[in-house]
Amino acid sequence: MAIERLTNGSPEGAPAPLRILLLEDSDLDAELLEAVLDGAGTPYTLTRVMTREAFAAAAAGQCHDLILADYVLPTFDGLSALALAREHCPHIPFVFVSGTLGEEVAVEALKNGATDYVTKQRLDRLPRAVVRALAEARAHAERRAAEQALRELNETLEARVAQRTRELAEANASLQHQIVERERIEEALRQAQRLEAVGQLTSGVAHDFNNLLTVIAGNIEFLEKATTDERSKRRLDMMRGAAERGARLTAQLLAFSRRQRLEPVPVQLNRTVASMRDLLQSSIGGAVRIEMTLQPDLWPALVDATQIELIILNLAINARDAMVVGGCLTIETANVRLTDGPRRPEEPPPGDYAMVAVSDTGTGIPPEVLKRVFEPFFTTKEVGKGSGLGLAQVYGFAKQSGGGVRIDTMPGDGTTVRVYLPRVDARALAPDAGPVEVDCATARRPGDKPVLLIVDDDSAVREITATKLAEAGYEIREAGSGLAAIQALEHDPCFDLVVLDFAMPGMNGAQVAGAIRRRWPAIPVVFVTGFADKEALTAEEAVGEDRIVQKPFQDGELERKIAAALDARPAPGLRLVSSR
Repeated sequence: MAIERLTNGSPEGAPAPLRILLLEDSDLDAELLEAVLDGAGTPYTLTRVMTREAFAAAAAGQCHDLILADYVLPTFDGLSALALAREHCPHIPFVFVSGTLGEEVAVEALKNGATDYVTKQRLDRLPRAVVRALAEARAHAERRAAEQALRELNETLEARVAQRTRELAEANASLQHQIVERERIEEALRQAQRLEAVGQLTSGVAHDFNNLLTVIAGNIEFLEKATTDERSKRRLDMMRGAAERGARLTAQLLAFSRRQRLEPVPVQLNRTVASMRDLLQSSIGGAVRIEMTLQPDLWPALVDATQIELIILNLAINARDAMVVGGCLTIETANVRLTDGPRRPEEPPPGDYAMVAVSDTGTGIPPEVLKRVFEPFFTTKEVGKGSGLGLAQVYGFAKQSGGGVRIDTMPGDGTTVRVYLPRVDARALAPDAGPVEVDCATARRPGDKPVLLIVDDDSAVREITATKLAEAGYEIREAGSGLAAIQALEHDPCFDLVVLDFAMPGMNGAQVAGAIRRRWPAIPVVFVTGFADKEALTAEEAVGEDRIVQKPFQDGELERKIAAALDARPAPGLRLVSSR
C-alpha cells in the first residue's frame, strides 16, 4: 500500500518539489515527520509505503530524490529495505528515521550504504540531515559524471590522439610542400632573373660587337679594292674570315638573348627530322644507334626551318658526347597540350605545342650542373671540346619562337631534352618547295680562282693552311667546326674543294665528309691529319692516300694533292642549296 501526498506546493516557475519515499508503518510517526518537513519550508511530495512489496516496487521505479525509512517494521526490517534500495536505486540517499536505532545498529547501517540516521526523539535534526544527504548525493552524482567523462575520455583518447597526429602530420606535410614550392618558385625566379640579366648583357655585347664587326668587315672590303699586293690580300682574307667567325659567334649569343633574326614558317617537323637521319648518323658516328618515334598526325609548328635543324643537330651531338661508348639516340615527336604553368624559366607556358625530343642513354646531368646548362659559355667539356653555347642557343631559339625547353635527366640513366614549338593550323602549312638547284658553272666567272673551304678547329693551324693555299693562288673561306662547314655549304654549295681536319670536336672530319658526299657529291674532300698511321685513316674513310695530307706539311705536299684533286673533279654543274 502506498500513500501519496503533496505539501508546500511550489509556485509556477519554481524548482520542482523534493520527491520523498517514506517507509513507515505508524500513522502518528508519519504525521510527526511530515510536520517537521513542513516546518523546513522546502516543497516536497511524499510517497508512503508500509510493506516490503510496495517499497520494492517504489524503489525499482527510481522516481524519488530521497528515501526515509523506519528501522523496525512488522514484517520487514530496515536493513532489508536498505538492501533493496542499494539494489534498485543505489544512488538515492537513504536516511533511517527510527526510535530504536542503537549505536551499533547505526554503524552497521552506515557500513551497508545508509547516508545518515535520525532518531525519532530528535526529529528537529531531520531537515539538516536531509540537506546533507542531498548534498552528498549531488556530490556523488557529480563525481560519477566526472568519472564517466574520464572513462569516456580515456576510451576516446587514443583515437583522438591518432586523429590529432594525422591532422598534425597533414598540416606538416602541407607546410613542407608550401616550403618546397616556395623554394622552387624562388629558385625559378632567381634563375629567370639570372638568365634575363645574362641575356641583356649578352645582347648588348653582341650588338656592340656586331657594330665593330661591321666596321671591320666594311674596311676590309674597301682595302681589298685598293690593294694589289698578293700577300696583303691574303692577310685581308684571313681578317675577313675572322670577322665572319665573330659574326657567327654573335649570332649564337643573340640566339640565347632571343634577339636573333628568325623567319618562322609553318613546318612539318616529322619531315624535317626524317630528312636529317643521314646527317645525324654521320655526325654522331656508327657506334650510336638512332631511333625515331614520329607521331603520324603531328601538328605543324611555327618555327624557323633552318634553325630547328641546327637545334636538333646540336642536341644530337650533345647526346653523343654524353654516351661514353655507343648507346642509343632517340628522336621523338608528339602533340602536347600543356595546362600547368612552367616550373622553371626555360619551360613553356600553357598551350598547344608540337614537341621534338632528343634522348640519350648516357651519363645524365648532375643537379648542380642542370641549374646552369642554359647559361652561355658554361660547359663541362674539356677546353676546346665545346663552346658552352649549344644549349644556350636551344633555349633562346625555343623562347623566341614562343615555346620552351624541358630537360628530364637522371645521373647514370640518360637525358631527354624536349623542345616545345607553338602549334599552327594545318591549313597554313605551305607545300614543301624542296631544295633549289644552283648552277655553279654560271656562278663563277672565267678566270676566277678556285674557292676552297678550310675546316679546322685549331685557329693557328687553320691560319697556316689558309696562308699556304692563298699563296698558292686559291680563294679561301674558313670554318672552325664541322657544323659551321655544313652551314657554309648550305648557303653556298659552289665550293671547288673542302680541306678537312680529321680530328675535331663535335662533328669530326669523317662525319663532315660523309655529309658532304651525300648532299654535295661533286665537291672533293682532302683530309689533313696529325695521325701517324695514315693506313688506319685510309681504311676507315675508304679514300686513297692521295687525298690525305700529313701534319706538319712538308715539301709542297698540301698544294700538290689539292691541285690533283681539283684536276680530277667533274666540271661544275647543278648543286642543291636549301630553299629555306
